Amino acid sequence: MTIMSLNQDSRIYVAGHRGLVGSAIWRELQREGFTNLIGRTRQEVDLLDATAVRNFYAATRPEFVFIAAAKVGGILANSNHPATFLHENLQIQSNLIHGAYQAGVRKLLFLGSSCIYPRLASMPLKEEYLLTGPLEPTNEWYAVAKIAGIKLCQAYRRQYGCDFISAMPTNMYGPNDNYDLQNSHVLPALIRKFHEAKQAGAATVTCWGSGAPLREFLYADDLGRACVFLMRHYSEEQFINVGCGSELSIRELAETVRRVVGFAGEIVWDTSKPDGMPRKLMDSSRLFALGWRPQVDLETGLRRVYADFLARQPGGK
Repeated sequence: MTIMSLNQDSRIYVAGHRGLVGSAIWRELQREGFTNLIGRTRQEVDLLDATAVRNFYAATRPEFVFIAAAKVGGILANSNHPATFLHENLQIQSNLIHGAYQAGVRKLLFLGSSCIYPRLASMPLKEEYLLTGPLEPTNEWYAVAKIAGIKLCQAYRRQYGCDFISAMPTNMYGPNDNYDLQNSHVLPALIRKFHEAKQAGAATVTCWGSGAPLREFLYADDLGRACVFLMRHYSEEQFINVGCGSELSIRELAETVRRVVGFAGEIVWDTSKPDGMPRKLMDSSRLFALGWRPQVDLETGLRRVYADFLARQPGGK
């Protein structure tokens, strides 16, 4: 296995450095003392524009690249905008990966999503289960794009010898999340719902589905640590799972969020709404065997996230 020499002054580009995952990678790199970090906003470099990406690479000459940039959203956003999710993600990752090859980037880490796995794959999800069955319909457009990104990294590795690797994180949460009720993921949506109900003195909060699906959640800064760890210690064609190794039901999650937020009312489950995949637990044993483990438990992470949410409200409340 290749051990890539990341130096304190290595030129490191984090694509999507303002987002949930990208900002966590950025914080970890800063924490470890890296001084030559490269980040660009969407206004500064349009990742949908191949020429803009190529010019950016030529001007900044990054040695290492983390791809955390993506068009993301929950079940509702995926269902309503399938063409947007497929097209934009294909464009973003193709431009970044091909551009990195053209620019001679030394190593690249592409981040996918656990939704790449077949809907009814056995649990926990092992890396070799990819493409062994139909995808979950509620997010298949995003999943197809992410699978293409994995395969693109593998193809450049095979054809050109590029040290391009991929990691598949489980469900993420943390600072800089998207709390929009129309296109956010389940955990930030729950935080906002319970907070607004508490502020309004509401008697109930209605949550989608039955509450029965099981999910695994990883705090973003733990993923940031894992990404830097993998950039240093992992160099294989097979992508690698990044999870915490434990799961809980959406019902249990909602109860925990209610407690953290301090909402005193009841939870009502709207079973006319879709549940999504019934269960989604990653097998992260390959990563654990390399010596990495998560550090932040769910309750601690949720309290940090709620503090982040409050700080974003007008007046900080």
